[in-house]
Order: sequence, then C-alpha cells, then structure tokens
Amino acid sequence: MSENTHDKLPIRMLHDRVLVRTDTPEGERRSGGGILIPATAAVGRRLAWAEVVAVGQNVRTVEIGDRVLFDPEDRAEVEVRGVAYVLMRERDLHAVAADRFQGATDSTGLYL
Repeated sequence: MSENTHDKLPIRMLHDRVLVRTDTPEGERRSGGGILIPATAAVGRRLAWAEVVAVGQNVRTVEIGDRVLFDPEDRAEVEVRGVAYVLMRERDLHAVAADRFQGATDSTGLYL
C-alpha cells in the first residue's frame, strides 16, 4: 500500500494522508432530472465523491481505486503534472463505496 502508482504519479504519500481525484469539476452541475444548476446557486453543505489515487503507509481503511465521500470545504488542493488532486487525512473521509466488501449485494455498498 505504501508504493502508490496511479498513472505513474511522481509522489509517495506519507503517514495517514490520502490523495484523491474528484469525480466532477466544480462549477455547473445537473440535477437527477437534468436541470442545469449554476455554480453560483446556494446549496447546503454538500459532500463530494472522489477516487483514491494514493495512500500513505498508515492508511488502514481505504485502498487505491476506492470511491470516497469527503467534505470539499475541508481540503488542500495540489496539482501534479497538470491534474488537480485533493490531499486529506484518512480521518477526514466520511464514507467509502467499494465493491470489494463481501455481502455488498444486498446493501448500498457503503460503509461508514
């Protein structure tokens, strides 16, 4: 787990740090019904999904490739080779959605 290579990233995470790539860029988005919601629309505190691309050696609950839920307001952004990533501690993750867990056929696939 300590050796992290997502598209040969020239970076190795330390301690309990997790590097993720967000699913959607910030800005306009669409509702489930297809309505365009502008970036300036006021919404409540909204969590975001991202894919884990690197983990530190002390990370225990997530693996590279997992989809995680996090608060976009509590983040540190970093750019590596022109791609924006979010850096956070493992404890700042709220949930993990992964098919690798046994018995996920009758559940949502999330664990908290």
